[in-house]
Amino acid sequence: MARTKEFDPDAALQSALRLFWRRGYEATSMADLEKHLGIGRASIYATFGNKRELYLKALDRYRQATGPQLLRELSQPGPALPGVRAVVRRFAMEATAEDHRLTGCFVVNSAAELAPHDTAACRLVEGSWDHLETLLHSALVRAQAQGELPEDRDPRTLARMLLVLLQGLRVVGKASADPGRVRDAAEQALALLD
Repeated sequence: MARTKEFDPDAALQSALRLFWRRGYEATSMADLEKHLGIGRASIYATFGNKRELYLKALDRYRQATGPQLLRELSQPGPALPGVRAVVRRFAMEATAEDHRLTGCFVVNSAAELAPHDTAACRLVEGSWDHLETLLHSALVRAQAQGELPEDRDPRTLARMLLVLLQGLRVVGKASADPGRVRDAAEQALALLD
């Protein structure tokens, strides 16, 4: 008869996500995971695989958790540009909030730490960015169709510029003590939508 797990795998994954998000992949040891999750190494391996596999599962969980909010914000009925502006301003605000500055964005952190040399991490990061770019592009196409965005603007190029801006806001917000730097960049980018 199979033994039942003495811990909640979902709660353990969420706990691992928080630890990896705060400390990064390299700075988190298996001993740290055992202590933080409150479960033994054998149980971690049996449930999630090795440290890298656990990290990738945590990154995927993070991506899945952030997607629905963006979809809601960028697909509201009516005018589309207010949703785009709200997303850009929210990213800027979050990037400069004290609690967010300490952790940054888990996707951006993974892009910097693992994506350059880990194809699975790179796929997850790219998937996150593709999703955001697609949502922005759809909103900008709708804005153009509704007469909110001038006809001479290319929604695909604008979506890509906003994607890069949003990720850059998170990097600069994490490292800079000057919130004006992030907010000014966000507002300047939004001026391109006028």
